[in-house]
Amino acid sequence: MTDNQEVIIVGGGAIGAACAREIAHAGRRVLILERGSDRGASWRAAAGMLAPQIEASPDDPLFELGLAGRERYQELAAPLKDSTGIDIGFWQEGIARLAVDEADVQTLKNRVAWQRQQGHLCDWFDADEVRSRWPWLGTNRGALYAPHEAALHPERLVAALLRDAEKAGARIVEETVVGLERRGDRITGVIGSQTWAAEHVVIAAGAWSAGLAGLPRPLPVVPIRGQMASFPWPAGIPPAIVYGRDGYLVARDGEAIAGSTMENAGFDTDVTSAGLAHIFTTVTALCPALSNLDVIDTWSGLRPMTPDGLPIIGKEPRVEGLWYATGHGRNGILLAGITGVIMAQLLKGETSVEVLTAFRPQRFFEW
Repeated sequence: MTDNQEVIIVGGGAIGAACAREIAHAGRRVLILERGSDRGASWRAAAGMLAPQIEASPDDPLFELGLAGRERYQELAAPLKDSTGIDIGFWQEGIARLAVDEADVQTLKNRVAWQRQQGHLCDWFDADEVRSRWPWLGTNRGALYAPHEAALHPERLVAALLRDAEKAGARIVEETVVGLERRGDRITGVIGSQTWAAEHVVIAAGAWSAGLAGLPRPLPVVPIRGQMASFPWPAGIPPAIVYGRDGYLVARDGEAIAGSTMENAGFDTDVTSAGLAHIFTTVTALCPALSNLDVIDTWSGLRPMTPDGLPIIGKEPRVEGLWYATGHGRNGILLAGITGVIMAQLLKGETSVEVLTAFRPQRFFEW
């Protein structure tokens, strides 16, 4: 058995890295156990949008958390660059969501009205105004535009969070965790190639979270494959981020990042012709100029999804010492930074349970 840690984070992706960074900065001894391969990692299937307003609805419990997540990166971008030298590429120039038919028009207009009532900056542009602002876009019937929406570079974000966590005293070890060690009503560590002891264990293993032996209850997190592709960003078109009903297009580092699929494929990370065809059809409808450009790269990642589409955040009530920060689905990048803040607060007893009611671990199995 190794020396005892205060906190072990199982998983070093975006969520685990953010948790480690915040908890280490709070003065705790943190050990990050990362499986050592980013194959299938959910952040690899992320384009990096920070867009809580684009898909929000009045009854969405993720809306306020998403807004907090977006604002957290405003606060983090400069300190992370100062500390690590890594620019996470935070870009806040607004995002448009195009309407493709009359049903879309009504849905998006209602969304604009609701957000304005809540005091959020959000606009509706009719088709003529869309053509005036973005003449390179394909056929549409108008657009919701949220000028405070943003984006960042997911790989740089993870690298910066891990490096800053290390500077704050966290350790990173390549280790595949297979289970939990339990003594009575307390989790005392995790099991990999050896036993790693800790006072607290945070499960942040994404799509692999449910496979750990010794969990006190089933963890309903399953992998959903997201395929992606990149093209050269068309010459003469200013950088932008645009959503359609079935996909999106993100300008990043001179490329057009296009996605994405949502597929029940288990842990299969293959890129398929059907998936790429869906992406190509979607993004060329958004930007017809892409139809004349060759694909630069293709890839996929496994998003950790729950039955209700909401993350699992908080303390396991059946045993001491076990915490969850997993199941973020398509919102992992958006919510990583604020999830780290929440977990650090939870470990200090500072966050009220009511704030996390919609995300409580026991909501699926109330026994």
